[in-house]
Amino acid sequence: MKGNPEERAVQLGEYITETGATVRSAAKAFGISKSTVHKDITYRLEKQNHTLYDE
Repeated sequence: MKGNPEERAVQLGEYITETGATVRSAAKAFGISKSTVHKDITYRLEKQNHTLYDE
């Protein structure tokens, strides 16, 4: 899944909170690397949607 990194970060955050997915399983589901998932969740999501980041 390519595209806008900020949108992807929100989608990843929602996916992880809804399913309880790990970084590894989220990366596989979205077709991206584990490091990309980590960066999206720890940096981009905090700036984009702080409430979701807190969850």
